[in-house]
Amino acid sequence: MSGTEKGKARAEQAKGKAKEAVGRAVGNERMTAEGQADQAKGNARHAKEDVKDAFRH
Repeated sequence: MSGTEKGKARAEQAKGKAKEAVGRAVGNERMTAEGQADQAKGNARHAKEDVKDAFRH
């Protein structure tokens, strides 16, 4: 299950990076901020799974 969650985290990070890049390209500050927020959520989810993995081993 941890692998699935880490995959979701990576997807969320990638989505955020893409959204941020598009936002910067078109000059949309709101989209850029949403992309950064998506990346932060992905990073938090990934960190949570890393902690869970550390306690399992």
